Amino acid sequence: MPGNSQRKGAIKKTGKGNPTAGSGGRVRRGLEGRGPTPKATDRPYHQAHKAKKRAEKSAERTPQKRRRTGSTDIEWIAGRNSVVEALREGVPVTGVYVAEGAERDGRLREAFALAADKGISLLEVGRQELDRLTAGAVHQGLAAKIPAYEYAHADDLLDRAEEAGEKPLIVVLDQVTDPRNLGAVVRSAAGFGAHGVVIPERRAAGMTASAWKTSAGAAARIPVAQTVNLVRQLKAYQDAGCMVIGLAADGDVTLPELDLADGPLVVVVGSEGNGLSRLVSETCDQLVSIPMANQVESLNAGVAASVTLYAIAQARA
Repeated sequence: MPGNSQRKGAIKKTGKGNPTAGSGGRVRRGLEGRGPTPKATDRPYHQAHKAKKRAEKSAERTPQKRRRTGSTDIEWIAGRNSVVEALREGVPVTGVYVAEGAERDGRLREAFALAADKGISLLEVGRQELDRLTAGAVHQGLAAKIPAYEYAHADDLLDRAEEAGEKPLIVVLDQVTDPRNLGAVVRSAAGFGAHGVVIPERRAAGMTASAWKTSAGAAARIPVAQTVNLVRQLKAYQDAGCMVIGLAADGDVTLPELDLADGPLVVVVGSEGNGLSRLVSETCDQLVSIPMANQVESLNAGVAASVTLYAIAQARA
């Protein structure tokens, strides 16, 4: 009869512990769930938990620093003309590599002389090794290595203006993918007193060797910052008291009519083909156009930034 503990075999008799009747008692309690298994980091005796605690203590001891980002790979400049130009323009070359048996000409001798003057190491390697280092580029027996560029934090540009006792002037690039345009903007920003250039971390030109060369060494004198979210960074600049203007063909005012030039200012420059993206355009406090004699004509990002920064410099003077 079910539940009758008096029937034969209903009670398990063992020499250890208490007898268990039927399906109840300790068997039932043993089948009861204990809830979800805690994460490894939440178990006091687990290595992951101990590692988490060590990391938290280390973070408490180390003051927080603003994140700086850098490109992941070392870049190579290949070709005799390219290497000579990079050395002339002050690109931060860390090593010049020449292939064994390379024909000595005027460009090669000038590269050797410039490297010696700047204290840059000169190494001779096999041609196949140079092919491997430059990923098969046409190097003509000469290549130069440049380190990963260390980008500033976008907020550092405001600090730079404050330290100089000046009102911030920052250039922001939106959807500019040509490194030569980036280099031209960096050169103009340094020439007209801007405190830095901001670029998006993705889908935009970075500080490559081409950008370094076009900047004519200005990238060593003015910081370039990267940001993950351009719109969010523009809003942060607005919260810090900066007016954000965007260059657009259909701007609300023309550049000569701009009356914000003498205050804290952020200038946003879009690409020649697409201009400003919709969200960036909507975030700007004012859209400004550069008056042109022919409405069909357009300026690339480097030229548009130069014209605008010149006008702002004149207004501030």
